[in-house]
Amino acid sequence: MNASRILPDLQCSLVCEDVRREVTGKFMLIGVVNYILTPQLPIQARLCVFNQWTAGLGEFRENVRILAPDQTTVLSKGEVKFALRDPAQCASNLNVFGLQFEKPGVYYVEVLVDDVMKLRFPFPVAIVQQQQQPPQTASPAPGQPPGGE
Repeated sequence: MNASRILPDLQCSLVCEDVRREVTGKFMLIGVVNYILTPQLPIQARLCVFNQWTAGLGEFRENVRILAPDQTTVLSKGEVKFALRDPAQCASNLNVFGLQFEKPGVYYVEVLVDDVMKLRFPFPVAIVQQQQQPPQTASPAPGQPPGGE
């Protein structure tokens, strides 16, 4: 085993709408999402996958893939190279995807480091029917019982 290289652990992987970085260096994740509910498909979506790595040593290549419900078709993928100079360090990576979801189903997010799968999780996309609002009825005047006289 090479003591100068330790494969890192994936500390977290979150799908969100946007990520901002404050002047202090801290990350702000905006709109963390676990699924998409939409009244119709296809739909265009901008999704960010924020990953944080730790307990590693060396240079690495992160790959993030978004898979279709058939679990083999890769809709999109991103790659980020990063380094950890000390196992106590963390590396935060961001992949931004512009996706078009054509049909409902359970999509998957895969996170790999140097071709080693670290995490695979479902990301459902579903059509929701918009509920019809009940017709508005006139409210009784103050002091009158409902239903008239």
